[in-house]
This record gives sequence, structure tokens and C-alpha cells, in this order.
Amino acid sequence: MSKLTLDTAKEIVDAAEERAAEIDVPMCIAVTDEGGNLVAFHRMDDALLASIDIARNKAYSSVALRMETQTIQEVSQPGESLYGLGNTNDGRIVTFGGGLPLEDDGAVVGGVGVSGGSADEDVDVAEAGVDAFDRS
Repeated sequence: MSKLTLDTAKEIVDAAEERAAEIDVPMCIAVTDEGGNLVAFHRMDDALLASIDIARNKAYSSVALRMETQTIQEVSQPGESLYGLGNTNDGRIVTFGGGLPLEDDGAVVGGVGVSGGSADEDVDVAEAGVDAFDRS
């Protein structure tokens, strides 16, 4: 298992930014290490201010729970086993798409969080970042 480096985090950010530009949605992109600590962050011109914290918290959530934030959304709905999860961890757990764990040999070594568009657009851009990580 390899450690997430700053150089790799920059590659993730670059790939995600490129995809965000392709779909013409300004995004905030955050990359965290296995402890949920910020390694890299980028706010595209005109990205929403609220998206700064949301992107960071999506990356954190995907690492802290070792799952995509889209999956967190599914299991935290009323009547589901983890209902209320979004109210834990001082409100840092995000319960909608755009946060993806970064995995190496089955172990979570970091996370990428993207915010600025719809949840589907955020997932799309985050996936571009994960693809760059998988190629590195």
C-alpha cells in the first residue's frame, strides 16, 4: 500500500478540474489523506463559497466511513440503519454524492471531495479524480 503524496493529490485535482471545465461547472476540489487531513485543495474561479467546506467534508466523510458519500446518503435516510448519521462528527458527515474514497490494494488511503454542481455533476468530477489516482 502506498501513501497519498502531494504530487498525486495535485494530479487528482488537475484531472477533476479538467472534467469540471469540460462540463462547464466551477467546482471546489479537496483531497485528503487516510486520516481525513487536507492534502490539496483547489477552488475554481466562480465556484460557490459554500462549496469550500462541502468539498472538504465530502472528502473527510468518504475516508471516515470508507464509502462514497452517495452510499452514505442511501443508508442515512429515514427508516434506514444509519438514519441521523449526518448529524454526527460535528456535522462533518456529508450525506449526498461527490465524495469518494481513494483505495490502494483494498485499503482507503485518502478521499476526494467535489462540490459546486448537482450531486450527479459532483460525482462525475470526483470520479475523474479517482481515475487519475488509479492511473498513478
